[in-house]
Amino acid sequence: MENKKNQNVTIFEHPLIKHKTTILRSETTSNKVFRQLIEEITMLMCYEALRDLPLEDVKVKTPITETTQKMIKGKKLAIVPILRAGLGMVGGMLDLVPSAKVGHIGMYRDEETLEPHEYYCKLPPDIENRLIVVVDPMLATGGSAIDAISQIKNYGGKSIKFLCIIAAPEGIKALSEAHPDVEIYCANVDERLNENGYIVPGLGDAGDRIFGTK
Repeated sequence: MENKKNQNVTIFEHPLIKHKTTILRSETTSNKVFRQLIEEITMLMCYEALRDLPLEDVKVKTPITETTQKMIKGKKLAIVPILRAGLGMVGGMLDLVPSAKVGHIGMYRDEETLEPHEYYCKLPPDIENRLIVVVDPMLATGGSAIDAISQIKNYGGKSIKFLCIIAAPEGIKALSEAHPDVEIYCANVDERLNENGYIVPGLGDAGDRIFGTK
């Protein structure tokens, strides 16, 4: 299956991603399995989202001979999870790119207004020179993602991608309009947001299910 791409939005159609996302949704999936699935899905998404990294020729001496092969061309990577649920996606990214730096942005959502509020921001000092991948399992209203990316840009970040597992159409629209230069990658686009701002059918609160809290 080919991924669906509409301007700056890519929706993954790989059978493994779809299969694992369905298990992720089930209310009977344990916290341990939920965490494992988040990492596995993230790794599969990361593999595709970074397919445009530039390559360069390097010389390597094998046990047989010297040869010229391809390696990633000095592109520094930063992973920035939106706390706290975004932490669950960091391991899957680092499994593929262990040399990446990790920043953190803490956001919480006002339960009445649904507006995001930032409480923490720590980014690599050379953020302006890095490809930045912002990760959060859920893209609901889009408020947290928009504010987090705005904060990164305030610190000098320029090249930014956003990875989520479940997205609402409302969140994709809001993020695309606020940051049209940011590429969005998601495993599934769900139906809508409900009156409480939760994604339907969704998977509940990703942070609670990752960390076993209520």
